[in-house]
Amino acid sequence: MVKTEKDTDTSEKILAAARKVFLTKGMSGARMQDIANAAGINKALLHYYFSSKDKLFEKVFMEEANKFFPKINMIFESPLPLFEKIKQFASEYIDEIQQNPYLPMFMLTQINQDTDKFLGKIMGKNNQPNPQNFLAQIEKEVKKGTIKPISPVQLLLNLLSLCVFPFMAKPMILRKIGLDELQFRHLMEQRKKEIPEFIINSIKK
Repeated sequence: MVKTEKDTDTSEKILAAARKVFLTKGMSGARMQDIANAAGINKALLHYYFSSKDKLFEKVFMEEANKFFPKINMIFESPLPLFEKIKQFASEYIDEIQQNPYLPMFMLTQINQDTDKFLGKIMGKNNQPNPQNFLAQIEKEVKKGTIKPISPVQLLLNLLSLCVFPFMAKPMILRKIGLDELQFRHLMEQRKKEIPEFIINSIKK
């Protein structure tokens, strides 16, 4: 079937509505009816364009992945000094998850369900983060003696987990620490500076 301009406009309207609903209700809390209401269409028309919530969420994720992961790869592959890369990674990653907090949980669920499908079909070869240059740079700095001996993979995992964990545990953090949404966002803005400082201070000589 050939797509018309009207089809494209309707599809984009649905995707914009879906982003808002997923952002406020998450993947599990969102309903197709909620998305149809937000898009100003009936549920039957929504199902005509997207047969299921999973398909719609996958499309939303793909659009974000197409924008986000190339930015991360540009950081990994850039000629910047190691400490500057660590700062940029934390800033980009936290900014992205602030805007799309459903992405980490979606990625974790999909990877655990079917790693090959997620990496191949959903992310695609060109979207997958490639940290090899970053890991090699860490190893080079260790050999030069400019940073303390550390496994490059461990450093990458430390950086990634410090960025992601607060968003994965957000409901517990809000309840147990007593933060509201605005306070949490402010805390995450602070982490864009706190995380690089913490990691850099732990490895620099």
